[in-house]
Amino acid sequence: MSDQNMLAEQFELTRRRLQSVAYSMLGSVTEAEDAVQEAWLRLDRSDTEAINDMRTWLTTVVGRICLDMLRTRKARREDYVGTWLPEPLVQEPVEDGPAHQAELADSIGLALLVVLESLSPPERLAFVLHDMFGVPFEEIGRIMERTTDAARQLASRGRRRVQAAPQPDRNVALQRQVVDAFLDAARCGDFDALLTVLAPDVVLRFDLGPGLAHGPLVGADSVARHVLATAPRFVTFAKPVLVNGCAGALFGSLDDPISVLGFTVVSGRIAALDLIVDSAKLGHLSIKS
Repeated sequence: MSDQNMLAEQFELTRRRLQSVAYSMLGSVTEAEDAVQEAWLRLDRSDTEAINDMRTWLTTVVGRICLDMLRTRKARREDYVGTWLPEPLVQEPVEDGPAHQAELADSIGLALLVVLESLSPPERLAFVLHDMFGVPFEEIGRIMERTTDAARQLASRGRRRVQAAPQPDRNVALQRQVVDAFLDAARCGDFDALLTVLAPDVVLRFDLGPGLAHGPLVGADSVARHVLATAPRFVTFAKPVLVNGCAGALFGSLDDPISVLGFTVVSGRIAALDLIVDSAKLGHLSIKS
């Protein structure tokens, strides 16, 4: 086997981890793939004999690339009209993987990604790399050209924001029962039944795409009224799926997605709904399916 093939093989062994790091940082499947590809190009141009730990080196490189991408995107996003939500990870429901689903929801669930989006790029990098992937603060500090203590403080600020957010229920089967009850109530036009499954301070966020602004709705009454005003046109076409490891709904199909609705269920009631309609954020579903 040539040196190039051996290097490619080593890289492939870490690809899944690198993709997870990049997606957690960026909330975008396509941008994460770009970051991982850039890491490969940098590896290919590097003196690999000087790399002691390939896994750590690649994780560090991907972190640095994502930090640069976040900074660029933050400046660009000032022109983004409306709510920004991450690209969803959607898969068909499976019966034999509850532990994996809970782990996925904990690591890259929509609820977590929405909170991470509110952090500054350095806070997000420090929290994701340390708390989610175990990268030492010394290394994180080098990536950001800051001290170890500064990196630790950034991660701590990010951690406080994450811990202050509602913590989703881990049982996917119970989530599905709540989501099914919501869909049944919407299908039947039952306002009281909707209020039963919605948390009092529930938030409904919309990502319709650039230029199509729709601010979030807050409160069970407002969300229920909006659902009843719009649901009859689409709710019968809802298909049960997993959205970032949690119970959700797909409208259309994986080959031709129209929209994705993610749910955050907390203490048996829906605390947040995230409707992603932007076609640019759903294109990767048909590629993966």
